[in-house]
Amino acid sequence: MVFFLICVIVVLLVIVLYQRFAFARGMQAKVDSISSKLRDIMENDSDEKVMEFTDQKALMDLCGQINRVLLDRQKIRADFRRQEMSSKRMLSNISHDIKTPLTVILGYLEMMRLSNGESQDLQKVEAKAKQVMELIDQFFTLAKIEAGDMGLEMDRVNLSEVCREHVLGYYELLVSKQFAVEVVIPEQDFFVWGNREGIDRILSNLLSNVLRYGGDGRYLGLVLRDGEQFVEMDVVDRGKGIEKQFADSVFERLYTMEDSRNRQIQGNGLGLTIARNLAKQMGGDIFLMSEPGVRTVFTVKLKKY
Repeated sequence: MVFFLICVIVVLLVIVLYQRFAFARGMQAKVDSISSKLRDIMENDSDEKVMEFTDQKALMDLCGQINRVLLDRQKIRADFRRQEMSSKRMLSNISHDIKTPLTVILGYLEMMRLSNGESQDLQKVEAKAKQVMELIDQFFTLAKIEAGDMGLEMDRVNLSEVCREHVLGYYELLVSKQFAVEVVIPEQDFFVWGNREGIDRILSNLLSNVLRYGGDGRYLGLVLRDGEQFVEMDVVDRGKGIEKQFADSVFERLYTMEDSRNRQIQGNGLGLTIARNLAKQMGGDIFLMSEPGVRTVFTVKLKKY
């Protein structure tokens, strides 16, 4: 009789332990599933919610709290996007409002200079006003791009032809500054899907950047390469280059290298920002690789046509 009772107790204990083990395994599997779903939502930056079918109140409450946090996050992101868009549109409007009276001022300065002869003082004032106008133009362009107001009409563009035209346009200036120019453009033309004006601006900014910051190396290289999905364009110089810690910053708005405070070479810190934004709007991008004093390469990737 005692032996029978012991056997019954052992069987009951085994059943209880098995049920607890099965419950724990089931609970762990559902927690893992919730964790995996949450990880996917965060990594993909999606607006999905965590859904898990279960009769466990604790897990139901956990999913509910997670979804409340995700909903709050979604609202915060939406508010941030609205405020960011509003700020960009405001900057675009301000740039336009400043540009209009400045155009009038430049007109009066030109009239005064013509009526008073070649006054050096007026020439200096006019030159400074033109610098301000150029800066405002850059701000206006960037604000329009970021606010989505700059509609880029996409079409088939012969990138090989664009590169040849720009090199020819800069050639006399490069030769006068004793630059060695090396151009590698295959005979077969490369066509990309993009906006001609936007591509012109990207290339102009990059070539100007070589003259402004890479002049020490007295070298300009331009190389076109054909890829599977993209055509790649390298603009190369052998100037002082960019240290690794600054490489990610050169595309930021108003960023200029420390030694660019020299007035003879100072830029406004918007050219590369505009270039990268234009490239991204056309489905491409711009990357930087630099070994200071040896080789600095800006690579533009544009979608093949």
